[in-house]
Amino acid sequence: MQKINEFLLVIDSYIGSAEWFVLLLLGTGLFFTIYLKFPQIRFFNHALKIVRGKFDKKDDKGDTSHFQALTTALSGTVGTGNIAGVALAIHLGGPAALFWMLVTALLGMTTKFVEVTLSHKYRDILPDGSIAGGPMYYMKKRLNITLKSGKVIKTGYVIGALFAFATILSSFGTGSLPQINSISNAMLATFDIPLIVTGGVLSVVLALVILGGIKRIAAVTEKLVPGMAIIYLIGALAVLLTNYQNIIPSFISIFSDVFTGSAALGGFLGAGFSFAFNRGVNRGLFSNEAGQGSAPIAHAAARAHEPVSEGMVSILEPFIDTIVICFITGLVLLSSGVWTEKFENKFQVSDLIVLNSAFDEDNPKDIQTLSDALNRKTKMPVFTGEITVENGILSNNISLLHASSIADSVEFKLDNKLFTGTISVNKGLVNFNERDIEIYGISLLHSAPLTTEAFKRSIFGDWGQYIISIGLLLFAFSTAISWSYYGGRSMTYLFGTKSIIYYRIIYVIAFFFASFTDTTIIWTLSAITIALMAIPNLLGILILSKEMKTTVNEYWKQFNKEHPENNSKFTN
Repeated sequence: MQKINEFLLVIDSYIGSAEWFVLLLLGTGLFFTIYLKFPQIRFFNHALKIVRGKFDKKDDKGDTSHFQALTTALSGTVGTGNIAGVALAIHLGGPAALFWMLVTALLGMTTKFVEVTLSHKYRDILPDGSIAGGPMYYMKKRLNITLKSGKVIKTGYVIGALFAFATILSSFGTGSLPQINSISNAMLATFDIPLIVTGGVLSVVLALVILGGIKRIAAVTEKLVPGMAIIYLIGALAVLLTNYQNIIPSFISIFSDVFTGSAALGGFLGAGFSFAFNRGVNRGLFSNEAGQGSAPIAHAAARAHEPVSEGMVSILEPFIDTIVICFITGLVLLSSGVWTEKFENKFQVSDLIVLNSAFDEDNPKDIQTLSDALNRKTKMPVFTGEITVENGILSNNISLLHASSIADSVEFKLDNKLFTGTISVNKGLVNFNERDIEIYGISLLHSAPLTTEAFKRSIFGDWGQYIISIGLLLFAFSTAISWSYYGGRSMTYLFGTKSIIYYRIIYVIAFFFASFTDTTIIWTLSAITIALMAIPNLLGILILSKEMKTTVNEYWKQFNKEHPENNSKFTN
């Protein structure tokens, strides 16, 4: 597992975690924000009116309402990214990472507006009357190359096919695997329900929902999304009210270290600007998916006579998902103080590094050495050789790094008994030789377990963990539902409608197995698949920027004719 994760990390370092990808993502959002004159601000109120159905027409074609399309898309984005993703970003990049998540969302509001508008404009009506749309359809129809001779090279179909294939991969890497993994681990930690039991029960429920298609999915999500958001926000506000004295200092910390990075504090070993920036943007994209091209697939099914109106509805998604829910989650983590505290936990082997000597948290030189290594400025000082364990205790004079923190009170167990023996280590990675050795100790937490600890710091006490468990169950499960639709529509594009049933069967099976698979590998996989979707989509909407501007202007001209009482003067 460690070797697989290391291999995936290398791939991710050249794609999703590379600086050029971050610049492409933010640069696209910034370009359209300026080019379209800040539509995320100017059109925000108009978007609220559209989602309420104020301008609907009886003859609008589509499978869902504006509100259902919004909740379906939100159910695909409001998931583990809001609970586990924010915690992971702060764990790796400190408070400054939350700032860059917010910037990503603000620019992402415009990016979503563009990608949804273009995808809705070029959607297809299938023979059975259902709607199929998404970036692959605008790519197929608008990204072909016409030679001087008049011959058309169908590059658009190829680019669309690559996007569709990446979407199928991402439906597992984003929508299925990390969602059930977070749910099952939360159920185990809170209710002591075995991972395989949670996976089995929810796999059956998932199959029953997704076999009903987009109409059943929309009917479920329009009830699930508002309910789950209310439950989660009640728990978050309880934490903030309990730790009210820390709210202002936490708020200041988000902005004070934006361009310098966060210094070491408690068990947190510090994060430089580059790492905080990269992790914040990366987790921001995982949370709201702006630019990834997933939400346009849901919005393409909406009943609307004008593509721009549906694009405006999508402006609300990053705002709700990241600027509201993720920001509140971030304040909860910071104000509760849990992000710098160590907790007793079972170590994930793929999150473990064996260091070549003993490191002391009270030694500034040791902290600087590890901080530079974690921020990829220098190589990690790793151990190679054999470590000796006696009665569960490590005999070698070395330290373990778990969850980016120096581990304390480490114990090795085999079959629930203290382990005695030797363990081989290669470049910091342990090799158990297929022995089921478990490692326990005290270290920092990240992802859902960290947010769970934060929710205990309120008037609800330990009951706060149940809010996270229920929230994860509802958030993550709804995300898995929506992504099955995205993957299904991509299968339709590539292989036709008959292929959907085979995809859904594999989707449910993978959903089950991911319930008891190592989470670190799953998060790494998700980062790669997100980038593989986003790259062709971002390049595609940039190519069609002039068409986007023309489409928006035509919308306002037509709108002013039909609704002179609104006297709208929006133009681009």
